[in-house]
Amino acid sequence: MDLVYGGGSLGLMGEVSEAVHKGGGHVIGVIPTTLMGKEITGETVGEVRAVAGMHQRKAEMARNSDAFIALPGGYGTLDELLEVIAWAQLGIHSKPVGLLNVDGYYNFLLAFFDKAVDDGFIKPAQRHIFVSAPDARGLVQKLEEYEAVADEDPATPKLRWPVGDRAGRLQRRAAGRDRPLAS
Repeated sequence: MDLVYGGGSLGLMGEVSEAVHKGGGHVIGVIPTTLMGKEITGETVGEVRAVAGMHQRKAEMARNSDAFIALPGGYGTLDELLEVIAWAQLGIHSKPVGLLNVDGYYNFLLAFFDKAVDDGFIKPAQRHIFVSAPDARGLVQKLEEYEAVADEDPATPKLRWPVGDRAGRLQRRAAGRDRPLAS
C-alpha cells in the first residue's frame, strides 16, 4: 500500500509514513513551505512535495489518492476529514472516505453526525458518504467495498474539480499500477 499524507515527520503520521516506506510502499508527503520547519524534523522518507499553502496541499493530496483515511487527530485532521466529506457531498469526488475509530476515539463525532441526520441537517443517505471501523484491517475492507452515495435529486448540479477519476485509478490498480491512499 502506498501513502499520500501531509508531509510531516512528527507524531502518528511520521510513524505511519516510516512504516509504509519500510514496508516497500511509495510515500508522498505534501507540505506547505511555511510548515516545513515546524512539521519536519530529522530525516524524511519518500518523496516530499513542497507547495505554497494549505489549499494547494489538500488539492495535491486529493489528486494523488484513491481514498482518504483519517486517523485519530486534532483540528487539522478534522479540517481535512470534513473537507473531503463535503467534497463528496457536493459531487466533487466519489472516492471512499474512512475514519479509523481506534478505541472509540471518534464516537462523539459519529454521534454528532447521527444527531445532524436526526435533526435534518444531513440527509440520511449522505450519512454513508464515509465509513468507519475500529481497526485498520476492517477499515481497509470497508474502503474496498465502498460504493459512492448517489444523490437523491438527479437535478442537483455536480461540481467537478480535478481531484482525479476513481474508475480510471481502479482500472490502473487492476493492471498493477497502484495509486496511494491519503491520510
